[in-house]
Amino acid sequence: MIMNEQTPQTNQGETGAAPRVAHRNPLAAIAHLSLTQLTLAVLVLVFLWQWFDAQHQLGQMQQTLAQRLSEIDGSSKANQTLTMQNQEVVRELGGKLSLLESKYAETQNQRAALESMYQELSSSRDQMLLAEVEQLLLMAGQQLQLAANVKAALIALQQADSRLQRADRAALGGLRQSIGRDMDKLRVLPNVDVAGINARLDSLIAVVETLPLVQDVQFAEAVAAPAAAPAPSGWQKLLSEMWLEAKHLVRIENTERTELPLLSPTQSFFLRENLKLRLLSARLALLTRDEASFKRDMKTSQAWIKTYFDVRSAVGAQSLATLQKLNASSISIELPDISASLEAVRRYRAAHEKGAR
Repeated sequence: MIMNEQTPQTNQGETGAAPRVAHRNPLAAIAHLSLTQLTLAVLVLVFLWQWFDAQHQLGQMQQTLAQRLSEIDGSSKANQTLTMQNQEVVRELGGKLSLLESKYAETQNQRAALESMYQELSSSRDQMLLAEVEQLLLMAGQQLQLAANVKAALIALQQADSRLQRADRAALGGLRQSIGRDMDKLRVLPNVDVAGINARLDSLIAVVETLPLVQDVQFAEAVAAPAAAPAPSGWQKLLSEMWLEAKHLVRIENTERTELPLLSPTQSFFLRENLKLRLLSARLALLTRDEASFKRDMKTSQAWIKTYFDVRSAVGAQSLATLQKLNASSISIELPDISASLEAVRRYRAAHEKGAR
């Protein structure tokens, strides 16, 4: 009881003294607070500070959010506008892409068609080239084998080689080599002036009609001799008559010489035509390189001119001299085989046609 009575007094005294002390010194008043009260006060202060800070941050966040929302709203409208523009551009690009795809497909079709046409034209051009070369080689072989015309055959081979050279194809090199070997065979052959000999034969055929016959010349001389002789005197006439009588008494003849009968105009015509035929036969033998027939026709023509025509005349002597020169010329040559190039072209053409199929 005593303790209880003293305690309130003490508390009262302390309580009464506390305000006075607090009034006098706040730090002293704080020092008189209990630990729980201080902790509670600190917690309240921290809570208040956090609340105010949270409110402040919340306000700032609201402002930032509002600003961001306005920005997002503006960006969204701009994005919608851009999206609409992009969609329009995409639609335009889609249309252009479809057009480009259709044009590309059309271009591809045209390219395929052009490539097919080019292949066909190239194959057709190659076939035409090979056919032309084959014809030239055939012509060369015919000129060489049928007419023995080396020059014409060589020209045909050169033309075939020129056509292959203009084509400028590496695959045609083997054909050109084969043609070159055949041309070398022809170049080493001896040169026979077929054109010159043929021209001389033509000139002989042309002058046959102007060759004078021996009988015509003799008849003209016999007719002209009495007319040119002067009139004899009396005693000369007597001696002439006596001489004629003596000649009738003794007659001397050369029995080894065959006297030619007089030719009628028809026979003279056929003689000239037969001489022309002999010269034409010699011309054909020249073209075929038949030297035996050529020599025989030349000898026969010479014999006929010597026998039936006047070789003392200018045209007769010139014709006989021309025949002698032609008879001395050689027209026989050993013709080579130039079929290798033709066979090579035919094999290449067959392989090319098989590859094209």
